[in-house]
Amino acid sequence: MQPIRSALAYIALIAAILALLPGMAGLGAGAVSLAVVLGWQDMRRVPKAVFLVAGLALVFALGRDPGLIGAAAGNMSRLAGLVLAVMILSSVLGRTSDLQQISISLFGGNPVVRYLSLAFGTSVVSIPLNFGSVAIVGSLVGERVRSNGDSPATRNAARAVLRGFGVSPTFSPLSISVVLTLTLLPGLGSLDLLLFTVPFSAALVLCGLIWRESESVQQMDAPVNKAGVAPWLRFGTLILAICAGVFLFSQRYQLSYAHAVTLSCMVAVIGARLLAWIRKTNPPLVNMSSVSNELAIVGGSAFLGSVISGAVLGQISGDPTLPNWLWPVIAACVPWVFFAAGLAGINPIVVGTLAGGILGAIWPERALLGLGIGMVTGWGLTAFGTPFAANALIMERLTGYAAMDASFRWNLRLSLVGLIAASLLAAGVTAVRV
Repeated sequence: MQPIRSALAYIALIAAILALLPGMAGLGAGAVSLAVVLGWQDMRRVPKAVFLVAGLALVFALGRDPGLIGAAAGNMSRLAGLVLAVMILSSVLGRTSDLQQISISLFGGNPVVRYLSLAFGTSVVSIPLNFGSVAIVGSLVGERVRSNGDSPATRNAARAVLRGFGVSPTFSPLSISVVLTLTLLPGLGSLDLLLFTVPFSAALVLCGLIWRESESVQQMDAPVNKAGVAPWLRFGTLILAICAGVFLFSQRYQLSYAHAVTLSCMVAVIGARLLAWIRKTNPPLVNMSSVSNELAIVGGSAFLGSVISGAVLGQISGDPTLPNWLWPVIAACVPWVFFAAGLAGINPIVVGTLAGGILGAIWPERALLGLGIGMVTGWGLTAFGTPFAANALIMERLTGYAAMDASFRWNLRLSLVGLIAASLLAAGVTAVRV
């Protein structure tokens, strides 16, 4: 069964790559659905619930307007392909010696330098690796906990990794949060969004310096091998090349943002594969049999959001007659909705799909930037400030530090400050543009 599920995932990926050809949306959505159904017994409850609701949305669309299904299937195929492409890229890059050297070198320096290195380093590594960055850097933190014991230094290192990854949904042009936001808000430009969210992410990481434990004695005294300039240069060049490819495909060739990210990631993957063949290492293909949870959440949410937004648009003639002051208030509430839902264990993809699908359909186009800021900042704050976020659970498994402690004892005050700042930023931008 696993080879079949892996093959279906690759079919979905190929369909997403060839999205401009007729019939690829249906092929991709069908392959995603079959992969989810075949992996149903191994899936968690939340992905199952999301996919079941998407099935109900399909029934609703069949009865109300079958024309909604084509667009929803296209969204489902594109976003599922994006997730698969990023996962393959993460697996390919995770094998490189450069990444291992970079990860180890982040632990050097005094406490402030180490915290900033781990936080910003994890953020940079997470651009192409997503959760792979937590697994790689977090495992090194776990090794130090096991070798040196629990200490303020190891707890601060865990804080830095969680916060560094937590801001990546806010600024990374390859993250599902940015891609989903731009997909559901097609009138919003990626550069406009990143112009606000990149400084917000950097400021949030810097604010984290306030909420650390003091380290009176150097705890991480194990020798640290510096990575040098070359690994960072190669890795940074790769990230810039992937991001440049995304902007080239989306801006010059007018492809959807999700499609552009998928193509750019796969160009990097194929390049790495060709380089491996030249070196005669020939690594095996990445096994994609265990991606049913991700496909159910992303694919199901994308389908559901498209149907909802289409149904809402069908009920609206012209701009909704809401007072101008209400739009900034709604924008200010968006980050808090993400965070509250995260505390209840609801995946941000679900919240983002509903927020983008419903609000994006009625939001004044000139003020879409405020809604987009609220969505991606709320997503990022949920990623490091709630105990059910995937990165918190990964860190708990790797280091032994409870996700509840990481979210409430370590990060709650920073989360609240971030939520207030995100609300003010989203509301301010919306008020200026509405």
